[in-house]
Amino acid sequence: MADAHDPATLEELSTAYERLRTEIGKVIVGQEHIVEMVCVCLMARGHTLLIGVPGLAKTLLVRTLSQALDLSFSRIQFTPDLMPSDITGTEILQEHAGGARSFEFSRGPIFANIVLADEINRTPPKTQAALLEAMQEHHVTAAGETMPLDPPFFVLATQNPIEQEGTYPLPEAQLDRFMLNLWLDYPSFDEEVEVVRGTTSGANQSVAPVMTREELQTYQRFVRQIPVADQLIEYAVGLVARTRPGTDAAPEFVDNYLSYGAGPRASQYLVLGAKALAALDGRMTPLQADVQRMARPVLRHRIVPNFNAEADGVDALAVIDRLLEA
Repeated sequence: MADAHDPATLEELSTAYERLRTEIGKVIVGQEHIVEMVCVCLMARGHTLLIGVPGLAKTLLVRTLSQALDLSFSRIQFTPDLMPSDITGTEILQEHAGGARSFEFSRGPIFANIVLADEINRTPPKTQAALLEAMQEHHVTAAGETMPLDPPFFVLATQNPIEQEGTYPLPEAQLDRFMLNLWLDYPSFDEEVEVVRGTTSGANQSVAPVMTREELQTYQRFVRQIPVADQLIEYAVGLVARTRPGTDAAPEFVDNYLSYGAGPRASQYLVLGAKALAALDGRMTPLQADVQRMARPVLRHRIVPNFNAEADGVDALAVIDRLLEA
């Protein structure tokens, strides 16, 4: 097992991360912050919700990541008629030699190391729940049998922020199961020129595996064991506590602008994310700046602005930024 005080493992992890970014950069132009945060989430054994308009290479990013990690990959296109069994799998009647018949379970696309849940808000809550249960419990129950999902298990779900007609937005309790909420922006002019040049030339960049499954799991265990100062944990918990309106810790602008604040899972993910950031950067312990860098993607989908915030043009990020300044 990886030792949290082993400088050699830390150096291996940091070096492997640089190789991983290099391989992903062969295919993905720009989006350095998104790539970094997806890797942080992966090392922390979390799941990511990616939000962006069509055409920003969300699917390509996830597929490239699976290739660079040499992990199994599956993509589930969520639609209004998708059933839970379409995700988890179903029993199929098989005929054997001699005429004997029996039901055998055919595994669904959830049985992969990296699962891309494309447009998760396009499917009804019943089907969403089948995926979210697997995310939380890391197993699937079907035909009266519980089947574990092979580690590592990483779900990256996408949403389109533009088209909201005919969608089923994820409830706050289900959003809370995603460690990070990442928003993809349009590429810069130069980046878009590079994208168009590369994708219209007929040349294909091949991605080589730079990390084995066993190495990834070793690094994930290593990140969990990184020591954190009590003051840093208290800072993370205090930051989350200040998002809860109606409590003694909440400042006045939080009471004015938020209906609900973040729960304890946010505190856990702030610290885990800070650990992962430090490890990827080659540092043995996280800093307060690491917690602050994780605040936006960890908290933005866990706090709920109210009507006053909407009327004043204040969104979740503005509240988070103000909390960090305080």
